[in-house]
Amino acid sequence: MDNVLLRAEGLAKHFPVRESIVGRRLLRAVDGVDLELARGETLGIVGESGCGKSTLGFVLLGLLPPTAGRVTFLGRDVHRAPTGELKRLRRDLQVVFQDPYASLNPRMSAGEIVERPLIIHRLGNAAERRARVAELFRAVGLRPEMTFRYPHEFSGGQRQRIALARAIATNPQLVVADEPTSALDVSVQAKILNLLKDLQASLGLTYIFISHDMRVVRHMCDRIAVMYLGKIVETASKKALLEAPRHPYTRALLADVPRLDPRRRRERSALEGDPPSPLNPPPGCRFHPRCPFAQDVCRTTEPALRAMGPAHLAACHFAETIGRT
Repeated sequence: MDNVLLRAEGLAKHFPVRESIVGRRLLRAVDGVDLELARGETLGIVGESGCGKSTLGFVLLGLLPPTAGRVTFLGRDVHRAPTGELKRLRRDLQVVFQDPYASLNPRMSAGEIVERPLIIHRLGNAAERRARVAELFRAVGLRPEMTFRYPHEFSGGQRQRIALARAIATNPQLVVADEPTSALDVSVQAKILNLLKDLQASLGLTYIFISHDMRVVRHMCDRIAVMYLGKIVETASKKALLEAPRHPYTRALLADVPRLDPRRRRERSALEGDPPSPLNPPPGCRFHPRCPFAQDVCRTTEPALRAMGPAHLAACHFAETIGRT
């Protein structure tokens, strides 16, 4: 991929879980992920709750250390950078969290919350920072006089706008949006999504957009990576993924999206039952216990990501066959 901003290679994040006094096991939240992200694009990471999406996002940002693998941002190793370089990386890598009620300090005013990154990175004097905070409030659709209010005085949508203002305060290059609308009312979600698009267009931002909702990902993203039980099972451009999914899990996620036209036949979902535990992933293909296409090889041999077309990869033994059904 030309113009690569961020690259992950063999990325894994395992958490030890104590099951008894004498033993513990590994929870394989992220288990061997390769990704590339181009400047200016929006990459969606989609999958069911518990598949490792948020953990992957935090490792990509450097907020969690990897168990294995590496993350590079513009060629710089995010997890092995010296202190001075790491602080500069922090300016360029920002995050918007899922819950706007938990991500804002209730003891700080909205203006103080947005100003805090400017203070940490020593950007401007006091007067310049006040002007910058007012500018940021206007950019996210809030009135500058609201800077003196506290988080409890705002609605959920307004709180997420404050979180967005904080995320863009340092002029970052990459923002990871971790389910940024899932805690909001449906009537507010579209406004926040459109605001994210407007900010990207005006500021030249690059996004990693994490969601369990294929409808939201379809609206927001240029490319989509489908994640299941710690692994990427398919990645492609939005158009290719929506028109010709090659992995059964992707097909099932798409089949579960409600259709506006009741005359269109809805494909029956293959997502029956719950995902297996990441403490004890099944052998072979991790999706095989829920897959309607599974055969003997799926139960014993893990499929590798294979090219299905230009920039289209799928980890399925029968991806070619599935693409024709």
